[in-house]
Amino acid sequence: MEKLIELIKQEDADGWETLMFLYNAALKEINTKIDILNDEFQHIYHYTPIEHIKSRIKTPASIVNKLKKNGYETSVENMVKYVNDIAGIRIICSFTSDIYLIADMITKQSDLKVVSVKDYITHPKVSGYQSYHILVTVPIHLTQGIVDTIVEIQIRTIAQDFWASLEHKIYYKFEGDAPEYISRDLRECAEMVSTLDEKMLSLNEAIKECLEKQEELNISTKTKETNRQDQRVLQGLD
Repeated sequence: MEKLIELIKQEDADGWETLMFLYNAALKEINTKIDILNDEFQHIYHYTPIEHIKSRIKTPASIVNKLKKNGYETSVENMVKYVNDIAGIRIICSFTSDIYLIADMITKQSDLKVVSVKDYITHPKVSGYQSYHILVTVPIHLTQGIVDTIVEIQIRTIAQDFWASLEHKIYYKFEGDAPEYISRDLRECAEMVSTLDEKMLSLNEAIKECLEKQEELNISTKTKETNRQDQRVLQGLD
């Protein structure tokens, strides 16, 4: 982080352009890693755990609001120090089991340093929010050396993403002070989302088990048929 702050001070007066360049570069690095992992999974297991990926850079207004909310002056240095989600990637999966699988694959990348992990699936927020957050630093190789840059990775199911998107829109309209009955209904919806994810995961496991049994039956049937053909051939030789 110190090297990042030093670099943005050297490059230009306010450091903003350099900061955005670095965060965009970090997003490209992480996106490439995730794409390769997803392609490898498809190659080996013929299954892709990732439905789609979203990436974004926080807007200047959003960054300033976050600094003010936490009592910090607006400066590029404070942005780097106190706003850890300027660069963010959201990975959307079908099932909760995929979330932990992807998280494990990402955190095992040797050049990524895990800063923090927050499991809001096992421990949802009071609002009902569910997601898995990983804060990592990714090395950006520049002509002046390597600069570690922070990226927040959020991993969630399709249902969790739908709920989170709706919650964000509602709280934005009420500027974070929604009526209690709306907050209550949102929490109830979050419980429904959790139940839906559990049922869909259970259904997916049942489908896989059914297909495996069918495959075993097909193999057994083919083996028996092959054995019968071999016996007829041997009888013909006799």
